[in-house]
Amino acid sequence: MKDFAAIDFETANGNRTSVCSVGVVVVRNGVVTNTFYSLIQPEPNYYSWFCQRVHGLGHEDTDDAEAFPKVWSRIASMIEGLPLVAHNKMFDEGCLRAVMQVYQMDWPDYKFRCTLQASRRKLPDLENHQLHTVAAACGYNLEQHHHALADAEACAAIALKIM
Repeated sequence: MKDFAAIDFETANGNRTSVCSVGVVVVRNGVVTNTFYSLIQPEPNYYSWFCQRVHGLGHEDTDDAEAFPKVWSRIASMIEGLPLVAHNKMFDEGCLRAVMQVYQMDWPDYKFRCTLQASRRKLPDLENHQLHTVAAACGYNLEQHHHALADAEACAAIALKIM
């Protein structure tokens, strides 16, 4: 796969609509051509202790951030016509569908592919298939795990290597 957009969301709480950051990496002809990162004011706007511990974001980071529809309006044209790739697409696709539904946005029939599923097929002997483990096995050093852009960059590197 040479043309795609890797995407990663972080959430504020256990609700998939509560996206609080997004990272996108656009790959065309096997080369990263664009990246995007934004904080997002989550819906519902509360942070669970667990999620804050994972990614380090909180109200102080997102209280002045834009709501999802404004952020997505900047992403949509970047990824138009591209398949979306995520490490554990069930989570990221689920977040995107849920938050679009909350804001009554039309689903533009995005096609998702999953580096987690691909890594289980292509790299069956890894101790686990978590993003940082698979990235390392593909020669990519993921330094800021659970930062949405860093995770999207790792996902793109994995996709280029094994998909």
